[in-house]
Amino acid sequence: MTKQYQLNFSPAWKFIIGIVMLLAVFFMAMILGAADTTIKDVWLALSSSVKSDKVTLLREIRLPRELAGIIVGAALAVSGAIMQGITKNPLADPGLLGLTAGGNFALALTLAFIPSANYVIIVVVCFIGSALGTLLVFGVGLINPTRFTPLKLVLAGSAISAFLTAVAEGISIYFKISKNVYMWTSGGLIGTTWSQLSLITPFVLIGIFISIFLSRQLTILSLSEDVAVGLGQKTKYIKAILFIVITILAGASVALVGNMAFLGLMIPHIVRAFVGPDYRFIIPMSAIFGAAFMLIADTVGRTIHAPYETPIAAIVAMLGLPFFLFIVKKGGKGY
Repeated sequence: MTKQYQLNFSPAWKFIIGIVMLLAVFFMAMILGAADTTIKDVWLALSSSVKSDKVTLLREIRLPRELAGIIVGAALAVSGAIMQGITKNPLADPGLLGLTAGGNFALALTLAFIPSANYVIIVVVCFIGSALGTLLVFGVGLINPTRFTPLKLVLAGSAISAFLTAVAEGISIYFKISKNVYMWTSGGLIGTTWSQLSLITPFVLIGIFISIFLSRQLTILSLSEDVAVGLGQKTKYIKAILFIVITILAGASVALVGNMAFLGLMIPHIVRAFVGPDYRFIIPMSAIFGAAFMLIADTVGRTIHAPYETPIAAIVAMLGLPFFLFIVKKGGKGY
């Protein structure tokens, strides 16, 4: 009965359900918080130029924060889905494979040697750092190509991430910039501004658009590279483009909220259970589910101990670590 129901449940309806869910979560995130706000206040903040204390708070503080959650959640979920498809590794995640740690390392280096760097420079160095982290992880993992397993790749990612994080912390302590680095790398959305959003959002949207455009090729790659070659695909070029997309999405996320692990691992697996193995559906649905998950995590972080905030990275990790161990135990079965 369940299988028949799933077959009759078209992808279009699943997409509509995902959008409705995201909108509901967004309004919930806008309403709930330390400040006592109502649905009317949220509506005025979104649809009018009315000025009051509550409306201004929603419009200038909470709205950019929640939009940043949508952008980051979508970016990390899509980058995780692409990584899992390219590497055929059910444990792949930007936070576990060195991308976010590389971005944090480059960020600490920049704040130490170029303290006057503006946000544009920070975004660029985060892209470069994410690419560096990826190259180091795959370089270590390919030392013995004959034993290149998904678990070995994750172990290499954990080692490189720990190393880059330690170096970043050492730099911040030596140059006495620990507070500045921590504000960037604590994995939170607090303090997000409209100017930051206007710079980061185009990168994320372009990255997601390219990944959707190449989703058919990614589906074939995730199933069999030999079949992809047989169908005339230039797999090296497609992989190169997708790795650039992953770097852009992860680098943009680091520049906006810092280090964030496990989100890119969990969401693609949840989405596959909902839409199946076709990346034409996995990519857009991962963006929707990732955005909704990030909004929920941020709302919990703001309300669980209000008026104090619980780091959103801690909330994501509390949910993500058991999920990671569950996937390890399954050995990737059903992926």
